[in-house]
Amino acid sequence: MKNVTISTLARMKRDGEKIAMLTCYDAGFVPALEQAGVDVLLVGDSLGMVVQGHSSTLPVTLDHMVYHTACVARARGRAFLIADMPFMSYAEPGQALATAARLMKEGGAHMVKLEGGESQLHTVKSLSGQGVPVCAHLGLQPQSVHRLGGYRVQGADGDSAEAMRKDALALQAAGAQMLVLECVPAELAREISGRLCIPVIGIGAGRDCDGQVLVLYDVLGLTPRMPRFAKDFLKGRGSIAEAAAAYVNDVRRGAFPEAEQVLR
Repeated sequence: MKNVTISTLARMKRDGEKIAMLTCYDAGFVPALEQAGVDVLLVGDSLGMVVQGHSSTLPVTLDHMVYHTACVARARGRAFLIADMPFMSYAEPGQALATAARLMKEGGAHMVKLEGGESQLHTVKSLSGQGVPVCAHLGLQPQSVHRLGGYRVQGADGDSAEAMRKDALALQAAGAQMLVLECVPAELAREISGRLCIPVIGIGAGRDCDGQVLVLYDVLGLTPRMPRFAKDFLKGRGSIAEAAAAYVNDVRRGAFPEAEQVLR
């Protein structure tokens, strides 16, 4: 199978083919996920919670992200590889460029992901202008959990929904080539996905996005307190590879998320 590239993902959106993304933090899981057909591996700063045992993603450092991204990159065969830019590593464009350089040169990432809307437009434009592929992230932004007052649905009222629509279009115009929507009402996510030309990946954002992403540990039922939008795909199956394949299959045919995993 050919390597997945940003062009592959753009074509999948145009053709209406759903994109399957999962987080991954080390080399060991990569073969099973790729065999299952996962298109995109995300080295998320969620590793701070599921691997390191922190209560948020904030303690994750750039060194941590480079290390884990490199671990995944060494085992990667065909999947597209995205790495999160950790908290306070992209506070201004110059710092963001230095962070992206390390994640791509040392870590082997194909794309970097950052959180934020209007405040990040200049940074996204700067990164894109230097040839750095950018994935934006709107809705629930875990790095801003203390400002948001917890992990909760975003864009549920008219003003915040309109702000998110504007941010999504502005990020695309600034050069973002992918967007993650987290914990967003399904109808708003459907509208944003339809208006943007770039792939929109949902997590707790309904089934009408161009693809889905989940934390691998949730898919394997290892999270003590499972998010409402997640699903244990290992339950009733005999291996990690089978669980990953079931996830990919459900994403491809639009069966995941199911009604009970859709946020409103």
